[in-house]
Amino acid sequence: MTSIADRARADDRPVSLRLPGLVLGVGLGGFVDGILLHQLLQWHHMLSSTNSDNIGVRYYNPHTVSGLEMNTVWDGIFHVVCWVAVLVGLATLYSRVTRHRRQVWASRVLWGWVLAGWGLFNLVEGIVDHHILAIHHVHGGPQQVWWDIGFLLLGAALVVVGYLLQRSGRFFDPTSDTPRPPRPDGTTAASGPDA
Repeated sequence: MTSIADRARADDRPVSLRLPGLVLGVGLGGFVDGILLHQLLQWHHMLSSTNSDNIGVRYYNPHTVSGLEMNTVWDGIFHVVCWVAVLVGLATLYSRVTRHRRQVWASRVLWGWVLAGWGLFNLVEGIVDHHILAIHHVHGGPQQVWWDIGFLLLGAALVVVGYLLQRSGRFFDPTSDTPRPPRPDGTTAASGPDA
């Protein structure tokens, strides 16, 4: 059971940019994957490796019209999920930030969490779709395992760089009238609930 003092302390905590940043990163990272790898480079589609998948999905050869149509439908569903993630991330950010909106958009804290979210997208999508289900690979062919591993390494690097970037950001409360002052040790690195 929480006391009144605990609730008062909780109300004094600054609003966190972690959740909106991560959700935005997942959505934007998915868009980068879909636009760059599916559409521009055309290295894969959502179901382009179902001839050798681990779950028995019917094969839709992306080099035939009917196969490309079905892969395009699933790519579209994937993009809808990315779009919803971006909308949820923006709505969450908008609901949490009532002041200093320009400062938030220029904040290393927000963009660090966005990069970390993109990295989390790469890690989860890479492990699930490329390795567990094997419904597609980053770049199919004899070297596909190395492309898939590289995708995971990129995801891990994005998480680390994003985390370090948000840690180096200026600590502020986007709901207060004035930015939060530096910590007692003189640093302004982000920490605590806003990190």
